[in-house]
Amino acid sequence: MKYIIYIALFFSTAIFAQEDPVKQDTTQVHYMIIEGDSIPITSVELNEVLVLPNLKFANRDARIRYIILRRKTLKVYPYAKLAAERLEELQRRIGTLKKKREKKKYAKVIQKYIEDEFSAELKKLTKTEGQILVKLIHRQTGKTTFNLIKELRSGWRAFWFNSTASLFDISLKKEFSPIDEEEDYLIEDILQRAFQNEQLDRQKPAFEIDFYACVNKWGKSKPKTLSKSKS
Repeated sequence: MKYIIYIALFFSTAIFAQEDPVKQDTTQVHYMIIEGDSIPITSVELNEVLVLPNLKFANRDARIRYIILRRKTLKVYPYAKLAAERLEELQRRIGTLKKKREKKKYAKVIQKYIEDEFSAELKKLTKTEGQILVKLIHRQTGKTTFNLIKELRSGWRAFWFNSTASLFDISLKKEFSPIDEEEDYLIEDILQRAFQNEQLDRQKPAFEIDFYACVNKWGKSKPKTLSKSKS
């Protein structure tokens, strides 16, 4: 899984402890000026909430596959979210370096740090979890894992990693497309439910996803049994 571990960890320069968010009163008071008088107007800001449809499965096997897919998606999403955050930070940092030698040195320092700190955990990913991670990295960064490796390292490394991954039925060029693939739609459904249940921290995707268009296409038919995998 080195090819996936590398790209997932490359952006993980550090993991900071986050304090519990303080609940804030979303009620704001605005004032309307009418002939010199200030009239308070109270408004409440509400977050947009998607109305999620009830899932109906074709059979028991399909339900079990969905449950397995949910477990794997919830497991790898935080890595994809972290990748997007670290990619932004990495690009900002490298942008401040003028010399190519400095950029290369910085990249090596980060690579060594993340390999020492996080490799053991990500090596536990199965090949199906690895493929889901590849898709979610595309969802959060807007770029395929292949292109990220190509930009950050070299075209040869990207080709080699992709060729190696293909032996395990994993494509680093895989994109996340819930409107075109039912499994991706189910992954998106899992994410939206997890966001609403606060199981995962919401992070906007790098590109627009019309969830209701996906529901109209896939939600009218019962999810089929997803392809079986040994991992």
